[in-house]
Amino acid sequence: MRPATEADLAGIIRDVTGPVVVRGGGTRSVGACRGEVLETSGLSGVALYEPGALTLVAGAGTRLAEVEALLAAEGQRLPFEVPDMRGLLGRTGESTLGGVVAANASGPRRVQVGACRDSLIGVRFVDGAGTVIKNGGRVMKNVTGYDLVKLMAGSWGTLGVLSEVSFKLLPVPEAGATLILPGLSDAQAVQAMAAALGSPFEVNGAAHWPGQGTFLRIEGFTASVAYRAAQLQRHLSAFGAAEVEPGTARWAAIRDVEPFHAQAGDVWRVAVKPSDAPALVARMGAEAVLYDWGGGLIWALTAPGSDLRAQLGEFAGHATRVRGDGPGAYRGAFATEPPGVAALTQGLRAKFDPRGILNSGLMGA
Repeated sequence: MRPATEADLAGIIRDVTGPVVVRGGGTRSVGACRGEVLETSGLSGVALYEPGALTLVAGAGTRLAEVEALLAAEGQRLPFEVPDMRGLLGRTGESTLGGVVAANASGPRRVQVGACRDSLIGVRFVDGAGTVIKNGGRVMKNVTGYDLVKLMAGSWGTLGVLSEVSFKLLPVPEAGATLILPGLSDAQAVQAMAAALGSPFEVNGAAHWPGQGTFLRIEGFTASVAYRAAQLQRHLSAFGAAEVEPGTARWAAIRDVEPFHAQAGDVWRVAVKPSDAPALVARMGAEAVLYDWGGGLIWALTAPGSDLRAQLGEFAGHATRVRGDGPGAYRGAFATEPPGVAALTQGLRAKFDPRGILNSGLMGA
């Protein structure tokens, strides 16, 4: 099923008698669903782009690469630095805006500008009953239904099928620099990243790649970047001498979890309080890890078929299996929700998808 218009999409959902699997470009999906595939790539095209207002409205099936090229020509970008998961997951195809929103896909810049949901200002979608719903608006001042806009980001297609999304944008900065602190332990690295993020020097990337270094990113006007980089070096002197590397090219590898590309094993994405991260990693028995978001996000490479949640036990955070090579690895991609959260989730799904047909089986749906 490949609707070409929102009306087509609504009609298809009203008429289906069984579960459907919602698919954009198929580049970042995790877990397993059952049902007939419903592709959103036909719902494409930029409906509104106003560079002066820093606003973009486009169909959910619009290719991310197309949008990024359009914005780059005007010196603008999506603020939240969308990760490219194809290398990590071994996928081909083209990522779509709807898929980005459904996954709330957010890269290293989240520590400063927030996640995808924080740049999302409007959505149109079709719920599980085939009803077209519009929330939010096309300008930043219009926040009607803003909470529902945020709710759709990260819902993985279980509440509705997106047909149109609206974003606020940011200008591409004039310059950037990366500070590198070599040789820090995981605990030292988390302390250094916390000190950098808590400083007044506007760090918008903080990652630790064991064996490679601890990386801090600064962007802005050329003179400001130079000044802040020098000040940050002094601020972090207790952690050793930081090298200043011009540019920000290495951040694509961190954003896309490049260290684990083509590496055998399962990949887990663990969200945790940064100060808890080193101790949690010590309990993982992982083959390799990569810290992002100042330690708030841990990417872990484990043996095929391993159950990292069982290995860790209870902790303040959650673990998602984003890639699995072992038997049954595609079951239980998402952690079981606490009873209170599970009750809210079930209530939302009963309201938006009363028949339980959208991405059935994903996230306990």
